[in-house]
Amino acid sequence: MRVGWLLVRHEARLLVSLALWVARRTHGTGGGSAFGYARGQGAMTAGFALVCVVETVALSVLLRDWPAVHAAFLFLDVYTIVFVVALHASSVVRPHVLDTAAGTLRIRRYVHVDLCVPLARIRSVRRELRMAHERAEGELDVEVGSQTTVTLELTEPVTHVTFLGRRREVRVVRFHTDDPEGLVHALGRARV
Repeated sequence: MRVGWLLVRHEARLLVSLALWVARRTHGTGGGSAFGYARGQGAMTAGFALVCVVETVALSVLLRDWPAVHAAFLFLDVYTIVFVVALHASSVVRPHVLDTAAGTLRIRRYVHVDLCVPLARIRSVRRELRMAHERAEGELDVEVGSQTTVTLELTEPVTHVTFLGRRREVRVVRFHTDDPEGLVHALGRARV
């Protein structure tokens, strides 16, 4: 039952992100500085959406003689296209947020990851392009296009809650941003 509720909440957040994207608004940025990460995956997402559109048209032609099957597949195909576009929309409207007034850095990816890191717990921050990531205890890799561009090392662990609600303590966070140099400099100024 809990997993079902999490999936419904996930779908609702995606649809809200799609509405925010259409309205050209962001989620949770408030008075902080936003740092996007969607540029690195835009072309791939657009390509995937195009493939879904082609599949929808092809199945419509192939299943035109079976109206009930055609209607079911049309619904699923259109929902898949909406889902793919909503995923991209969620990455646009939910950027990373550096809030110096609150003393936090909010690291996000789609509606799946939302990690709040207190600035006081950051030991070091550096620009570091990594393409290969092996899972390690105490580390969180928030990849976009299989790469990360910024590495945070923390003095104390922060709690990361996974998509299905599992809690993990992390001391190293690697994530992607479109402007790693700008974020590293902004974090340096905010920590002083």
